[in-house]
Amino acid sequence: MGDLSAQTRWLDATGQADLVRSGQVTALELLEAAIERIEALDPVVNAVVMRWFDHARHTAAGTLPDGVFRGVPFLLKDWMAAYAGQPQASGNRRLKEAARPALADSALVSRFRAAGLVIAGRTNTPEFASQVTTEPEAWGATRNPWNLACSPGGSSGGAAAAVASGMVPVAHATDGSGSIRIPAACCGVVGLKPSQGRISAGPSGDESGPGVGLCISRTIRDTAAMLDAVCGPGVGDTVIAPPPGRPYVRELDADAGPLRVGVLDRYPAGDPVHPDCADAVHEAGRLLEAIGHRVEAAYPAALADSGIGRQIGLVASSHLSLALDQLADSLGRDVTAGDVEQATWARAQRGRQATAVDHARALIGCTRFRRAIHQWWADGYDLLLTPTTGEPPPPLGALASDPAAQLAYTAFTRVFNITGQPAISLPLSWNSAGLPIGVQLVAAYGREDLLINVAAQAEQARPWTSRKPPLLRPG
Repeated sequence: MGDLSAQTRWLDATGQADLVRSGQVTALELLEAAIERIEALDPVVNAVVMRWFDHARHTAAGTLPDGVFRGVPFLLKDWMAAYAGQPQASGNRRLKEAARPALADSALVSRFRAAGLVIAGRTNTPEFASQVTTEPEAWGATRNPWNLACSPGGSSGGAAAAVASGMVPVAHATDGSGSIRIPAACCGVVGLKPSQGRISAGPSGDESGPGVGLCISRTIRDTAAMLDAVCGPGVGDTVIAPPPGRPYVRELDADAGPLRVGVLDRYPAGDPVHPDCADAVHEAGRLLEAIGHRVEAAYPAALADSGIGRQIGLVASSHLSLALDQLADSLGRDVTAGDVEQATWARAQRGRQATAVDHARALIGCTRFRRAIHQWWADGYDLLLTPTTGEPPPPLGALASDPAAQLAYTAFTRVFNITGQPAISLPLSWNSAGLPIGVQLVAAYGREDLLINVAAQAEQARPWTSRKPPLLRPG
């Protein structure tokens, strides 16, 4: 790699923007360094599935908005990120073949651009972001930089692998059942899922649904600055989170005082998680205690509700059925089983078999569940600490063919999409095999400020950015 490519590979987005702002490098030079890394690393990792390098060069050489990330190279996920003039395949081979350009930016992409980011391509995602491993037939599997035989998680696995391997310092990601937090945990990076309504899903997204977009990063300061840059409602949004009392970057060195933290170190129904994941939670609990927080074994009893999984599954299947209808609209013909992956087709058919009453009953069940979970925070707790996943990063192929294993892999994440609460995965532990093990912190609705504050304290007390994956080494 060239000198600038090597020098900036592990520099976060805030640091790279500082170089541009001070005149030490140009946006075009930063982009060329990122392109050099992508071309060197991606043939093995397979994180970047669309490359718009010439377009990005034109953007970087022009007049960029004077935003917080002016000149920083950036990648969009191949899902929920319309970018005017560029295609999106959503992990589907028919949309990949069609390669139809979007007519306009989504609200979030327009805010990325206003922040000065230079968009250079798209990252890999499972078909319609519907799995927790990134192995779509359309693009092939993305590999985990920490062990190339392992999954990077999903559905933002391409984004997490690109950031973890040092291709770019930050990348767009979305989270509907854990799709930011799970890849962050698998790849040893930071993943914040904001509160429902914190970031607009418009103009075509469903802001009333569980999905929300933000980023994968390596540092808390990048996550905080990105949230500041893109938060706020869009035209026509119906779910709008309360505005923060001050910029999120102000929380990086604020003193929130001692917080009351509950700890869940097993599956909500009582089954043990993998020892590596339990150990990571215990270590994180001791770290929070050392920082000065009150840590105790406690969690919302409603998390053990066995029925909520079926209700979440029905709603998810309905959304997948809708995705197939939208695919038909895009292709201009009926969609058949041959147009999508087998697992996608089967789940979508289950969604079509549900009645309107079934769907309404599931939504009511989710509402009752949300109220019961929120009550735990209303009763006096500030944060919940859990594993992000109940198992370490699995081998490629282990999850793609096993729906039950995929469901178990989201046990600690999907419920907080239903409740709409903010949650963050932090890379505080690695196991004896050298794989990252993430831990999750969950706050009350609208309290991203607490997550960023405590995450910054944890990052300072136990820094993780010095850890680099042993790239290109087969596991």
